[in-house]
Amino acid sequence: MSVSLRSLARVAVVCASGCLLTAAAPASAQSCQFLAPVGGNGVTDIVTKTIGAGNPLPFSRPNWNTDFFVTQPYSSYKLFFTANSSVSATYPIQGYLKFTDGSNLQVINESYAPQVGTGRQWNVQAVPGKTVSQVNFKIGASADQAATGFTYRISVQGCN
Repeated sequence: MSVSLRSLARVAVVCASGCLLTAAAPASAQSCQFLAPVGGNGVTDIVTKTIGAGNPLPFSRPNWNTDFFVTQPYSSYKLFFTANSSVSATYPIQGYLKFTDGSNLQVINESYAPQVGTGRQWNVQAVPGKTVSQVNFKIGASADQAATGFTYRISVQGCN
C-alpha cells in the first residue's frame, strides 16, 4: 500500500494530540539471533570441529556432540552446517531439540554429502507445550567412520 506525504501529514495533524504512528514490519519478517555453544569461548557462536574416531581411549568420549544454549523461548530454530574440508565427504548428521523436562526430539537424521565449502540450513519449528533448553548437533557416528578427519562448521539461531 502506497501512502503519500500529504496523507501522512494529515494523519500527523489529526494524531498530534496523542496518536503514535508506527511502521510495521512485513508479516514474514523474523528476528533471529545466534545461540551460544555450550563450552564456547564467548568470541564466536560458530563452532568448527573435525570429526574424531569414536571412543579412541577407554573412558574417553567422541567429539560428535555440540550443544547450543537456549535462554529464551523461540518459535523456530535454524540449524546451519558447512563442510570445511578440502575434499568432499559424507557427513552423518543428527539434530535434536532438548527440553527442560529431560526429553528430546530428533529433528535431523541424514547423511549429507555437500560440495566443499557449501552447506545446508534446516528450519525447525518449536514444539507447542515444550520448553527447549538446548539444541544439539551430532556429527559423526560409530556406525559410519568414513567421515573421520573431516572438518565442518555449525551454528544455530533462535527465531521469533
